[in-house]
Amino acid sequence: MANEDAPPRIRRALLSVYDKSGLIPLAETLHDHNVELISTGGTARTLRDAGLPVTDVSDITGAPEMLDGRVKTLHPAIHAGLLARRDREEDLDELDAHDIAPIDLVVCSLYPFQQARHRGDLSEQELLEFIDIGGPTMLRAAAKNYQHVGVVSHTDQYDEVIQVLNEHDGALPAPLRRSLAGRAFAATASYDTAIANYLGSPHGGDALPEPYVAVEGKTQSLRYGENPHQRAALYGTPFSFVKPLHGKPLSYNNMIDVHGALTLIDEFQSDGPTCAILKHTNPCGVATGDTLLDAYTRAFETDTKSPFGGIVVVNQALDRATAEAINSIYTEVVIAPEFEDGVLALLQEKKKRRILKQTGALRNDPRLQVRSVIGGLLVQDRNPVSAPLAESRSAWQVVTEKAPSDAMWADLHFAWRVVKHVKSNAIVYARNGRTLGIGAGQMSRVDASEIAVQKARNESLSLNGAVIASDAFFPFADGLEAAAAHGISGAIQPGGSIRDDEVIAAANAHDIAMVCTGERNFCH
Repeated sequence: MANEDAPPRIRRALLSVYDKSGLIPLAETLHDHNVELISTGGTARTLRDAGLPVTDVSDITGAPEMLDGRVKTLHPAIHAGLLARRDREEDLDELDAHDIAPIDLVVCSLYPFQQARHRGDLSEQELLEFIDIGGPTMLRAAAKNYQHVGVVSHTDQYDEVIQVLNEHDGALPAPLRRSLAGRAFAATASYDTAIANYLGSPHGGDALPEPYVAVEGKTQSLRYGENPHQRAALYGTPFSFVKPLHGKPLSYNNMIDVHGALTLIDEFQSDGPTCAILKHTNPCGVATGDTLLDAYTRAFETDTKSPFGGIVVVNQALDRATAEAINSIYTEVVIAPEFEDGVLALLQEKKKRRILKQTGALRNDPRLQVRSVIGGLLVQDRNPVSAPLAESRSAWQVVTEKAPSDAMWADLHFAWRVVKHVKSNAIVYARNGRTLGIGAGQMSRVDASEIAVQKARNESLSLNGAVIASDAFFPFADGLEAAAAHGISGAIQPGGSIRDDEVIAAANAHDIAMVCTGERNFCH
């Protein structure tokens, strides 16, 4: 075994990166510690342009880059130099016999296959050129030999490596080498997973892959899971969608709620000022308004009790007036795409509050939706955001004698976008771009409706002229008739019940305009 107390200094480093950001400070640090820099193609040019001395890989291998760059580093002069065990004389003798010098560090970032896959403008043949071969091979070789070789697989590791090199006179201690090796194998596993899922799907991704493989890097450990006796950690890249600005680290339950909030507000990305208030992933109230304060006030008025300790998410820059209204009760998480001047300072007065800046829309996340079940995983496409009103009107079917007015169409469209994010069975009453009552997670659709009605009654909100939205079809006419008793004028539901005729007849009898979307939106 290598001497753990005196880590060997790095003498030769191979740098070959697709992402050049942050490379020069790392390379300069290596050069300052008298490390010989070896490099390939564009990386070598970048280093030379920065005034750093570089040895081309082709000078080490004695072979040029071949096949349009497909073959650069796949050579014994590289991989024997990486894999040789420094504590075995026979390995070192073999290197000497073939005039091969050891390589002590690999810095490599891979071709961005996943990003290229989702560009949408590449043919399959063009996409195949984004499958890196030499890079993963070098990373795996260096990581396997971590007892003697360091490996840097991502730009976010550069600062840590620079600091340690300076603290240890150009060496990387064994614990860090081991940690970096683990991260390198995670990087290649994730990379291969993306390729496997693509090639495992017929016609380049039109179907779910066979097999399904997922590898996500660990983002952070969590204090506990859904309950204090459960262990938990966060994996993936959640902070490419939100940036924490204040407060304690997000908990397991916070992350679930934040996901629900971002999924819901995504429906209103292009609307006017919109606010949603959520608790345990269910919306307490949602509203659009002339101003963000108006939207928040109308959303809060749906249910003034449940929002305590909940989440508020908005679709535009959070202004001071709205922030002051949010501050009037304890709100655990506040999410906005921007914060006007002075607003962050105001919100940060609550030390326990988490404040997040939304930096990406969930509609742009290419991941499939995954849930663990007995003995395996359930995998499905994400439920996409609803189409704009004009497009939806063309696709949906008016099934009653009475047709919706333009104003009712807007309410139906609003209510439908909300109900799809309420746990099933779900009922939403809405009018004039705001929720009036929300019934969530009931075994009976009638019970969900009664809860929504009671919520409205608790807040003295009239349902007269409102619309009702149901996430799944009305199995019997009684659910609609109960809503009619409270004065609704419109209804939206998927349709598809064997008793649709009875439900439609009930709507006609109560002069209710009903629209069927042809699309169920269960949420479990």
